[in-house]
Amino acid sequence: MTATAAPVTSTASTAPAAPAAPVPLTPIFIRLKLSLLRNGLKGNSKRKAAWFGTLAFTLVVGFFVTLGLALLRGHAHAGTVVVLLAAILALSWSVMPLFFPTGDETLDPSRLVMLPLRPRPLVGALLASSLVGIGPLFTLCLAIGSVVAVARGGAGIAAAVPAVPLLIVGCVALARAVATANVRLLTSRKGRDLALLSGLLIALGAQLANFASQRLFQSGGLSQLEPVEAVVRWLPPATAIGMVDSASEGSYGVAAAQLALTLAALAGLLWFWERSLTKLMVTPDGSTIAAAKPEKDRGTGAGLWSLLPGGRTGAAMQRTLRYVVRDPKTKSAWVTALAIGLIVPVFNALQGTGSVYLACFGAGMLGVQMYNQFGQDTSAFWMVAQTISTPRDAYVELRARAGALALVTVPYTVFVAVVTAALVGNWNGFPAALGLALALLGAMLCTGALASARFPYSIPTDGAFKNVAPGQGGLAWSGIFAGLAASALISSPVIAATIWIAVTDQPSLGWLLLPAGTAWGALVGWAGLRLAAPTVAHKLPEILLAVSKG
Repeated sequence: MTATAAPVTSTASTAPAAPAAPVPLTPIFIRLKLSLLRNGLKGNSKRKAAWFGTLAFTLVVGFFVTLGLALLRGHAHAGTVVVLLAAILALSWSVMPLFFPTGDETLDPSRLVMLPLRPRPLVGALLASSLVGIGPLFTLCLAIGSVVAVARGGAGIAAAVPAVPLLIVGCVALARAVATANVRLLTSRKGRDLALLSGLLIALGAQLANFASQRLFQSGGLSQLEPVEAVVRWLPPATAIGMVDSASEGSYGVAAAQLALTLAALAGLLWFWERSLTKLMVTPDGSTIAAAKPEKDRGTGAGLWSLLPGGRTGAAMQRTLRYVVRDPKTKSAWVTALAIGLIVPVFNALQGTGSVYLACFGAGMLGVQMYNQFGQDTSAFWMVAQTISTPRDAYVELRARAGALALVTVPYTVFVAVVTAALVGNWNGFPAALGLALALLGAMLCTGALASARFPYSIPTDGAFKNVAPGQGGLAWSGIFAGLAASALISSPVIAATIWIAVTDQPSLGWLLLPAGTAWGALVGWAGLRLAAPTVAHKLPEILLAVSKG
């Protein structure tokens, strides 16, 4: 009995264990996304207020946009509007991650390359987690409003049910596929410079579309868009909304073809995304192939740098300007601002709708670069923080950064004002416009210094598509919008004087407004630096912690 039982026991002990069931990734990634959002808001009332404020603003705007689209129901051109809106929405999703902060760690595939994850389940998990956020919520509002505008009858309503999720999933998948396919390109130095050029082309295309739409509405209204809409309704994911419109009109065969095209395009997009993830996770990057070649030793005081002031002021100015030249994210922000600040007034002038006062747009685009001055240093700000012990030290640091910004912005503003005045042929309004632009620039230097001191946020260095650390996106946008509103208020005396000169038709007084606006901008800029310096000195540990979270 014992001898017989022994082999049975031995056989049972050596039997292979049953394989464990695979753990689904989707719930894990959704919980990770929610945890990142929740943890990013912990212990900081400003971030909570900014995030919930952004959420409330999105809900309000989304409600009114949905209501406006719903009111198009029954309009002759409702289908044209919503189909083109769906196409614009998809285009925005594909390019927005390159220019606007996302702060979402779950969407950066480069963080997952060392984990034992298969690409196909990872695609589903990333797609599901991408649907959690303010952006998808706003897209949902637009999708619902669009289908309400065109859905009629039982067939239209039946088609609207899958159209909403297909549009949302298509937009999100497009954004993630583009981001994944370009993550290696945009994380390299030369690749990010190439992406910068593509960003400028996209910005130029957006301006061309804007001015083309203005000319279109002047010449014939929405009926002129019907040929464009006839083509766009066959381009996914706009085909999802086109399907609803076709089904409502009784074109069931066309609706079925559009549904099939939408599903095929979504499947192809997910396949492309999976291939991009596979390539990303198995292909080594440049950091694992060869070490970077050491740069040549260059003197810090040679060339044009020798023209800067000596001491701490010159060193801080040089550091700020070197960020513009060398740091890809800083360079992208500056070049985009320089390009758009000139494109908008020039294109308006060429379209016959320009004004010399659009020169203020260029000053405003560059003035925004003053916001979050310490965040652009990222974790290296701790080295700067070691040199700040008094409000005087903080003032000199802020003054140097503002001086570096003004060194580029003031000549640029003058150049834009001259070009705009020449194109519109309004040299009488040139001095007033330039005085107003310089006053606005000084006001933005003022509010930018205050925002940098009171609302700092981190700019991550490890992601090509993240400009704000998780949980700080609302804080960043709130600081910018509040600063812009405050800048307009600070500039109100110069604005009022400019309006008075224009109303009374006394352009000769503009030559008085030019020095007055310049002096006002210098005064408020100096005052903002003085007011921000004590805050920087007293809250230096908090600023250091805030900008180092990326």
